[in-house]
Amino acid sequence: MTTTISSIVIDCADPVALAGFYAKATGWQVADADPDYASVTGGPVQLSFQRIEGYQGPGWPDGGAKHLHLDLTVPDVEEARKALVALGATVPDLQPGGDEWTVVLDPEGHPFCVMAAG
Repeated sequence: MTTTISSIVIDCADPVALAGFYAKATGWQVADADPDYASVTGGPVQLSFQRIEGYQGPGWPDGGAKHLHLDLTVPDVEEARKALVALGATVPDLQPGGDEWTVVLDPEGHPFCVMAAG
């Protein structure tokens, strides 16, 4: 069987806001947006965000609550970190990646990693 992943769907409280954050963080475009669902396109796979009533972020570093995370590669990790924080992300104190990657939390608390391209 051959399949293609068409979208990664992320549960959240505010799809429009989270899609806006990831569009700015990746340079992609918000393709659809309503209070229950939003998507971002422009890369190898669409990122989608669906509203879940009463949603609470997974919490970091609670490994039991995190279901998945995205890895983003960037030319300059420190520059990207500053830009992501300016967009509303936070950088937690716990950084298990050492110099290999930086854990960042999106505005709803979903962790993702930023690492140097190459």
